[in-house]
Amino acid sequence: MKKLCILLLLCVIINNMTINAINNHKADNPQQGNTRTEMVFDKRMDVIGKQFFNLNGLNVTPEEKNMLEFLYAYMPLADITDYSTSFFLNNIRYSFKAKKEMTWGTKVPDILFKHFVIPIRVNNEALDSSRIVFYHELKERVNGKSMYDAILEVNHWCHEKVTYQPSDARTSSPLATVKTATGRCGEQSTFTVAALRSVGIPARQVYTPRWAHTDDNHAWVEAWADGKWYFLGACEPEPVLNLGWFNAPASRALLMHTRVFGDYQGPEEVILRSSNFTEINVTDNYADTSPLKITITDKNGKPLSDARVDFKIYNYAEFCTVATKYTDKNGTTSLTAGKGDMLIWASKENCYAWRKVSFGKDRAITIAIDNKTTNFDSTQIIEDTITIVPPAEKAIIPDLSEEQIKTNQKRFAYEDSLRKAYTSTFLTKEQADKIADYASEYIVKSRGNHKTIVDYINRHKDNPQRTVALLATLSDKDLRDITTEILEDNFTAQSDQISPRVEDEMIITPFKHYLASTFSKKDADKFRKDPAELAAWISKNIRIDTDSLALQIAQTPVGAMRSRITTPRSRDILFVDAARSLGIEARKDAVTSKVQYRSGNEWIDIRFDEKDIKKQSAKGKLILSYTPEKHLEDPLYYSHFTISKIENGCTQLLNMEEGQSDMGNGTTWSNTFKNGVTLDTGTYMLTTGTRLANGNVLASNKIFNIVADKTTTLSLDMRQSTSEVSVIGSFNSESVFIKENKEVSILSQTGRGYYVLGVINSGQEPTNHTLHDIEKIKKQFEQWGRPLVLLFENSDGLKKFNTEEFSSLPSGTIFGTDKNGEILQQLVQQMKINDKRQLPIFIIADTFNRVVFVSQGYTIGIGEQMLNVIKKL
Repeated sequence: MKKLCILLLLCVIINNMTINAINNHKADNPQQGNTRTEMVFDKRMDVIGKQFFNLNGLNVTPEEKNMLEFLYAYMPLADITDYSTSFFLNNIRYSFKAKKEMTWGTKVPDILFKHFVIPIRVNNEALDSSRIVFYHELKERVNGKSMYDAILEVNHWCHEKVTYQPSDARTSSPLATVKTATGRCGEQSTFTVAALRSVGIPARQVYTPRWAHTDDNHAWVEAWADGKWYFLGACEPEPVLNLGWFNAPASRALLMHTRVFGDYQGPEEVILRSSNFTEINVTDNYADTSPLKITITDKNGKPLSDARVDFKIYNYAEFCTVATKYTDKNGTTSLTAGKGDMLIWASKENCYAWRKVSFGKDRAITIAIDNKTTNFDSTQIIEDTITIVPPAEKAIIPDLSEEQIKTNQKRFAYEDSLRKAYTSTFLTKEQADKIADYASEYIVKSRGNHKTIVDYINRHKDNPQRTVALLATLSDKDLRDITTEILEDNFTAQSDQISPRVEDEMIITPFKHYLASTFSKKDADKFRKDPAELAAWISKNIRIDTDSLALQIAQTPVGAMRSRITTPRSRDILFVDAARSLGIEARKDAVTSKVQYRSGNEWIDIRFDEKDIKKQSAKGKLILSYTPEKHLEDPLYYSHFTISKIENGCTQLLNMEEGQSDMGNGTTWSNTFKNGVTLDTGTYMLTTGTRLANGNVLASNKIFNIVADKTTTLSLDMRQSTSEVSVIGSFNSESVFIKENKEVSILSQTGRGYYVLGVINSGQEPTNHTLHDIEKIKKQFEQWGRPLVLLFENSDGLKKFNTEEFSSLPSGTIFGTDKNGEILQQLVQQMKINDKRQLPIFIIADTFNRVVFVSQGYTIGIGEQMLNVIKKL
């Protein structure tokens, strides 16, 4: 008891010290901070143009002006040129309104209010007026509650509005997310942060760029209450804070960070400071960590200052950079991370070197840079095999009572019903067919934005071909948030190049007519004759912001033209949009990110960084040789291997077609590399990896060159383990089946972790034999404690099933029906099964979509085989 009292006293002291440390920053040293902000603000306005900071007629108070200058000092270029000053002022005024009217308003330290409430931008989303909308919806619902309870309540409100749905990388705005009622984790967390900030609660989006133990990433939310930061799953309300499905994965993570708007001087470890944000390390909040000091030298051992150090995690078959630091004058830098393995990639001036490190074991390392990326004629291959071990799981799970769990589940179901009532207003395929059967798929995909799409279709019934042609250029997410103004701008443009999208940029301002009228007829004709002249005009008339660390939010073409300053990414988008506005076919190549225009049947590169803007790269060919194996007939790009180009000493992933899990049309060895693919000359790295069931990876890197007009042939080697369980495929754990006449997802029935799934038939061999085999190991299955899901091909099969004959199956076995055979079809595609009629099919998989075991048909001792795999998980 005495020890407990001492421990509690220490906790109180530490907590008070934390609050005092934050409160000591309360004024952010007002005079020094304001002076620094004023200097940055003045410098930026001199560069970008003072016309973008327009206070005329706005009646700004000194307090509001200070916050406006703070935003403009650190906002990305796109935000300054694409949004009005009055837009930001309205949002600032609502932040002060929340501070005044919420019961906790005066409790929030100035530094937290400034950096975690005032900023509008959370991620790379389009900015909107969600702060104002959300404040009016939430203020009465949360006011009077404690900050802790208010955070929980806001998350319940978020769940009423939005649920999880995977989608592309572009982040929709908070209001667009509400409109469509779904979002991926980055959108859910952006939305939830916006909601919390709207009522004056400091909040930030926390991100693990890549998990260490599986191929995925995740984003969630941290919110501040009464001196402490708590975490929560966005739109996934729990009875308490610091609880989410990701507690266990987060304890295995190597790095979790957040980007704080502005020059933040808080207590956390800083990973990177840029002109827009301060990237801070929050891994300590979730996992055991250890610091590592890195020294970078040249090949002679001389320390290198300003060397770039990339910290890389193996994920999606690449070593992905998750943090970047630069060495000091002594050639050193450091990082604190979870206790597992990373690859350190050091580079400076076209030279590079790498090394695997183990946080927790390695305390200080030295890397000598000696490789160069300029000897492109060499046929030498540098190979390195690397075994990656992620951190061990050490989750801390808050205790919950049964009453808390049941109350939350009941409320969760009610919130689902509210959201479903809203989504039931979306148009069905039958309803859409009655409006315009030739465009019904676009109407259905537009979800809550269907009125915009329907009105557009109805306005242009006289030209259905162009109407559909424009819609066909849009992604599903575009259909859900595109505006009438953008649709009309592209439909009514004179150009036949009607697509408004270049990559995953925000499309918030009409630009086709604007760009088409910007140039004189003489210039426009010249550009059409030789599109390189358009690129030359842009190079001459549009300045480039060379700040490589700046937040790369793409400007609209209108913003770039008005300000006459832009970033390299936005310049590329401007060229493509301007070319298309003039009727020139142009694109940004999805694989190489090159800007190109079409000349006849050939795509011509535009090289803004060369004196000869039309200089074309020399090319060679790459062939990968591979011998198909039993469970890996055709390795997948992003799952089993990737290729990166090494430029200026740094790696740049080649982006290949991902495809869709239900279509099977992604990049593979056989459809792209078996017969050879054409690449620019240069130095490349082939990365392969076999993910084991325990999260370890058997990886390898091969550094090679593509030589002009020659073919480079490499073997695609997949390392295997003779003692550990390997990941042999992928299966979507959010696939749905029918249970008790309702559609449910596998994940919703199994919870997070491993499970066994079987597609079976009723009363037939070898299904009967297999089920009896599983009955023999009932006890071991139940000790394992994970679910067995048995799906019949149809409802008749389920009705015929004799439960008495199989009464000894593991308790908690879940029975259901495969909806329209969709799960069977997915198994056939993903596991390369030749004959889907041969049942049963069993897999062991986890809810990170990793398959570690597959069996089809009559298999002797299948129960023991599964048990042997389970023992190694």
